[in-house]
Amino acid sequence: MLKLAAFADEISPQLDEQIAVCRENGVTHFELRGVYGKNVLDFDRALREEIKSKLSAHGMGVISIGSPIGKVKIDEPWEPHFERFKIAVDAAEFFGSPFVRLFSYYAPQAGGDIGKHRDEVISRFRAKVDYLKDHPSVTLVHENEKDIYGEKAAGCFDLMKTIESPKLRMAFDFANFVQAGQEPRDAWAMLKLYSVHIHIKDAIKGSGKVVPAGEGDGQIEPILADAYASGYRGFLSLEPHLKVAGHSHGETGPELFKTAADALKAICRRTGIPLAGA
Repeated sequence: MLKLAAFADEISPQLDEQIAVCRENGVTHFELRGVYGKNVLDFDRALREEIKSKLSAHGMGVISIGSPIGKVKIDEPWEPHFERFKIAVDAAEFFGSPFVRLFSYYAPQAGGDIGKHRDEVISRFRAKVDYLKDHPSVTLVHENEKDIYGEKAAGCFDLMKTIESPKLRMAFDFANFVQAGQEPRDAWAMLKLYSVHIHIKDAIKGSGKVVPAGEGDGQIEPILADAYASGYRGFLSLEPHLKVAGHSHGETGPELFKTAADALKAICRRTGIPLAGA
């Protein structure tokens, strides 16, 4: 049986509303990115405690820290960014989250070729994976994102094969592949053995407009069917972006969040995939 998670900050900045709407829609875990307008890497101890306590009281948990690590230009200073990365790992340990979501850097200039900076990208990922030797409960999940090194399957595969560590895996995102001009089924064929987490959002070719699951060109239905048949039993994490699809956040609201959740549940019913809470 697959399980349902969400970037709950797309519902509302308010924690209580995030929890309530998630529970109404069968979501059991947060992909923790923002609460009260603060990024997860900027939570103080009191806010961490509040979130952990309220989630626990409602029988909920955290599946991933939705960090922005790696969503910066590759020539930005490394040490401050690495310190932020350490905060993400600490947050994962605090919330009992197995995953930290991260990215693989932009070129120094907009529209530039990040491929020219491959060695630096690899070096930074090696340092992050090495850091996890003392943090064995945490795994990094790389999300494909337009314009970063791993925007398409080839770059993602290069990261996975070059680092070759069980501590670095994929968070597969359908809509981001569409927006990057990659056929999602081709990407899935290359990356499914590395994919331990799946983000649910869909998009339309050309415009890149984000739409509910199954209404775009993300090929979500056949890929999920193959994932389940191949033994995937992890989380499907709703990241709908149905109102705002920003660089560092998305916005959906309670009503459209239900639309997004219902669209995914319908796909699971059609394909015979059991989904907890559906």
